[in-house]
Amino acid sequence: MIGLLQTVPPILFGPLIGVYLDRLPKKPIMIAADVLRAVLIGLIPCSVSVETFTVEFLYVLVFLHAMASAMFGPALTASVPYLVVRPQLTAANALLQSTTSLGIVVGPALSGIGIAALSSQEVLCVNTVTYLISAACLAPVRLVHEQLTETRGNSVISTTRDLVEGIRFAFIEQRVIPILILMAALYTFGASAFATMFPVFVRKMWDLGPIEVGYLWSALGLGLFLMSIALIWLTHWELSIRVYAIATTSAVAGATLCGLIWVSDPLLVVILMVIIGAGKGALTPIAWGIMQEITPRYMVGRVLSLYTTGAMAAAVAGMTTFGWITEEFGERTSIIGIGLMLFATSLTAVGLSRWFDDHRVLPD
Repeated sequence: MIGLLQTVPPILFGPLIGVYLDRLPKKPIMIAADVLRAVLIGLIPCSVSVETFTVEFLYVLVFLHAMASAMFGPALTASVPYLVVRPQLTAANALLQSTTSLGIVVGPALSGIGIAALSSQEVLCVNTVTYLISAACLAPVRLVHEQLTETRGNSVISTTRDLVEGIRFAFIEQRVIPILILMAALYTFGASAFATMFPVFVRKMWDLGPIEVGYLWSALGLGLFLMSIALIWLTHWELSIRVYAIATTSAVAGATLCGLIWVSDPLLVVILMVIIGAGKGALTPIAWGIMQEITPRYMVGRVLSLYTTGAMAAAVAGMTTFGWITEEFGERTSIIGIGLMLFATSLTAVGLSRWFDDHRVLPD
């Protein structure tokens, strides 16, 4: 249920959020989103008694937190073109992803230590500090020559016009962006299901507990971090080569996932999780970089929000589908299916890479 609540806001409101990201300064939006998340996840749980802090109350907080995150994520990504020059976009996105991967590596351990020493509610209180630090780090950032879309005439008509303009550019004027959205959808259809079902896989296939799940998840985060750092040196490569890197890494991740069903040694499982994390780490920074390169700056918020909406919709479908497959056919069948989705991502990337070899897509 929590996973569903986290994905609903980007799906329902993502395109509309994109319109306002292109109209309003992005830095204040990000700072406001961080402060709001600090209040929702930190201050409110701190001020509510344990008896009042029910599951239903948690669901409301998660939904509102997801709304704030649905604004922060696209705003952050849409800000990158105003911070670095075009050849550095993939590297900048990779560095952003590296911070996420570090959270995956150390997050489970820190959460476990915090809950053991304090309580889950007090850990949420402490988490307030992280969002406030994030907001403080954004304060000195300057987005150079930020281009904003002007509101013209009636607000409803103007908003609808801007939304249609973004959809037309993404799906009609551009041939690349729909393929990138398809790749992201195929990827998240499998990857989100794997993340959601992972504790079940670990318990049923290797008879491991929550502590071991944290270790294995940290191993995946380590692989993601290593790939993020490696992508810094890939940023100057031709578009076709960068997309081919997605094809290669997705195929490796898919093959490694399928290999999990024959492995019983926990140490070998850790190694395979590092490889899977690395294989999953190439798509997002490269796809973001390509869209940032080919999209006019005044429209980046709308395009990236459409990309996120497609990916999140596929994530919900994937979690539902593979949850049913796991229940009906077992964990190993589900893992093979997830691996096949990564192979499909790889094949789509191969086709796009070949298309890039034959066409020029970057604006002058």
